[in-house]
Amino acid sequence: MASCVYQSFDKPTSAATGGPRLKALRDELARRGIDGFVVPRADQHQGEYVPPSDDRLAWLTSFSGSAGYAVVLADAAAVLVDGRYTLQVRDEIDLDAFTPVALAETSVEAWIEAHLKPGGKLGYDPWLHTVQQTERLAAAVGAAGGELVALTSNPIDAVWAERPAPPSSPVVAQPLEFAGEAASAKIAKVQDALAKARVGALVISDPHNLAWLLNIRGSDVTHTPLVLAYALLPTEGQPTLFVDSTRIDDAVSAHLAGVAAVAAPSSFAAALAAVAAKGAPVRLDAATGAMALKQAIEQGGGKADIGADPITRLKAVKNVVEQQGSRSAHRRDGVAMARFLAWFAREAPGGKLTEIAAVEALESFRRQTNALMDVSFPTIAGAGPHAAMPHYRVTRASDRTIEPGIFLVDSGGQYRDGTTDITRTVSVGEVTDEMRDRFTRVLKGHIAIATAIFPKGTSGAQLDALARLSLWQAGTDFDHGTGHGVGSYLSVHEGPQRLSKLGTVPLEPGMILSNEPGYYKEGAYGIRIENLILVEPREVAGGERPMLGFETLSFTPIDRALIDPSLMTEDEIAWLDAYHADVLAHIGPLVDAETLLWLQETTRPLLS
Repeated sequence: MASCVYQSFDKPTSAATGGPRLKALRDELARRGIDGFVVPRADQHQGEYVPPSDDRLAWLTSFSGSAGYAVVLADAAAVLVDGRYTLQVRDEIDLDAFTPVALAETSVEAWIEAHLKPGGKLGYDPWLHTVQQTERLAAAVGAAGGELVALTSNPIDAVWAERPAPPSSPVVAQPLEFAGEAASAKIAKVQDALAKARVGALVISDPHNLAWLLNIRGSDVTHTPLVLAYALLPTEGQPTLFVDSTRIDDAVSAHLAGVAAVAAPSSFAAALAAVAAKGAPVRLDAATGAMALKQAIEQGGGKADIGADPITRLKAVKNVVEQQGSRSAHRRDGVAMARFLAWFAREAPGGKLTEIAAVEALESFRRQTNALMDVSFPTIAGAGPHAAMPHYRVTRASDRTIEPGIFLVDSGGQYRDGTTDITRTVSVGEVTDEMRDRFTRVLKGHIAIATAIFPKGTSGAQLDALARLSLWQAGTDFDHGTGHGVGSYLSVHEGPQRLSKLGTVPLEPGMILSNEPGYYKEGAYGIRIENLILVEPREVAGGERPMLGFETLSFTPIDRALIDPSLMTEDEIAWLDAYHADVLAHIGPLVDAETLLWLQETTRPLLS
């Protein structure tokens, strides 16, 4: 198989750099008279995927995960991560320089309160923290008897000798045939929401929202087609997009003509001050608006109205064209997955296949669709104990031969008509009874979500337990959410909807989410089964309230060899058999003869 085009197996940093870089940062902090510094995994837009020029956490610590913090003091330094990365972080950082801390046990603020000495000055970059995050930091620092100091420049940048240049990819238009709604119509909806909120303007700080509103895309970060820029949208009149004009060609200029003005990024501060000076509150997105933006609004004599960017919810509810585009993307992606899994079934038993070879093959099958724009995230391909790391990313140093047991592959594609994300756990040779038990319990949780019927107004938090019940009955659980929102040729992780204990936003028809319960046995194996699902109205005979349910969008077989049928109910078996019949019906006519034979075998009724 050909090598990858959209992902690399080289780790840009190594644990060995942690100690020297930590010392350089401490020396710089001492020069500034600062006793500590907070390093989030974020850029000024608070994004999950950040350009290399802004990946300060990875540069400092060598931790490569998509979320986390470092807190550096003169005599202590911690890297704090969530449940996805508690195993990974220990493998990546210099444990003599940094202490790994699980956020499930200790928050960033609690760690600061426990370790900052009275009178200590803790610095932070106001461009890298939201207003709420800053307030929490201030409270923790105050409780420790210290002082939180907003720095005018980031001290890491001062010691990062070979910092990459910031991104400057061309802006491209997302055609109406994929977007489904003109930018002018979207702007009118947002302005209506702003008028109802009695604010004068909106600072669009989330590049995903900017991309959706103006029907534009870019490539400023890997795997998510974003333009990292700001826009100002007044309640009346055109928005202004602040982006370098050299990034806009004639076609995009025509696309934006009459819809949005374009101005240089250097004029953003003055434009924000001018809007603030008009007196009406300026809406600043609570989720992505940096503290520095609030400070700029107040310095201009205005008031920042901290709240939800109305675009976020509008973007989450996919229109009819976006829904159909997602279905098309998933059929296309299902063909690539079927070809990959059929290939894997032939190659893995030989004992020579590696994790990297599997990743390369899967990307190659996706590229052969002739529609792949990028992968939607670096493929997670874990054999044996690597599968127990939910967000494991194979490198040349960690590459493992796939041996008998369990192999987990979590991957996705970016297509102009939709974004995909799918996980399959497959058997290689003989598996244990315990593996079958845990796999079947994860499958039961997956089916419970897929078949859920719930009243309008229900949130993801209310459904999350359904995915865990069978695991709880066996005395176990998983530490990540059951599902996240997914964009339309945008981020594979999109809010505000989620299936999680923290998912308080009501689900609405048109929202797309993942359904991915799992089980992880540290040092041994891991299991996850993921499909994407679309919220849709659901009629219930004799029902008294409007009800909702899910349409499953993904079409890829679930490994029958890992299922213990004795643990499943008749209804669960019926769902699985019906799902496999749908997979065969949708994907079978689109694959080659060899793959079709494999597909027919793997989609047989469970008890046949």
